[in-house]
Amino acid sequence: MSILVNKNTKVIVQGITGGAGSFHTTQMLEYGTNIVGGVTPGKGGTRFADKVPIFDTVRQAVEKTGSDTSVIFVPAAFCADALYEAADSGLKLVVCITEGVPTLDMVKVHKFYRDKSIRLIGPNCPGIITPGECKVGIMPGYIHAPATGKKGGIGVISRSGTLTYEAVWQLTNLGLGQSTCWVSAATPSSALHLLTPWNYSRRISRPKQS
Repeated sequence: MSILVNKNTKVIVQGITGGAGSFHTTQMLEYGTNIVGGVTPGKGGTRFADKVPIFDTVRQAVEKTGSDTSVIFVPAAFCADALYEAADSGLKLVVCITEGVPTLDMVKVHKFYRDKSIRLIGPNCPGIITPGECKVGIMPGYIHAPATGKKGGIGVISRSGTLTYEAVWQLTNLGLGQSTCWVSAATPSSALHLLTPWNYSRRISRPKQS
């Protein structure tokens, strides 16, 4: 059973026309993620790869596409503003990939998010994936395997991207699929929400002990 993202998740990309944003948007589209729009101020009205509409603001993107999730590839110096804008636009989930965001900026952002009905993953993280359905972030899709039948359905939650990749790859090689894999963040400020994933962990099926 997946959590937070699935094949019906509608994703917008903040910073879609930048180097990292454009590269990983292409990767997410190839994986099958439902990318419904992008946001780059000043480039509204254009399209990414001739198919994904680009908007000037997150609010415009949400209103036009019905998006519920955003993934952020905005440079660290401007990332806090992107996070504030996302929180004020009616989204349910924000995944911030950007690394190097100043800790003080994130302390303020976490305080701002605390009173919002929105979930934040990141910053400085590879994101979240429900194998075979939706990849929101930069993780290599091929190492993940969807849960099938009675084999798998294992959820992976971590603060380390590379250790998550290692755990996932071992599960896949053992023939054990994953429900959802979620890397919360690898920054000091992420400790503020470190326990957040466990609110969902009871919904992830666990393999029986033999």
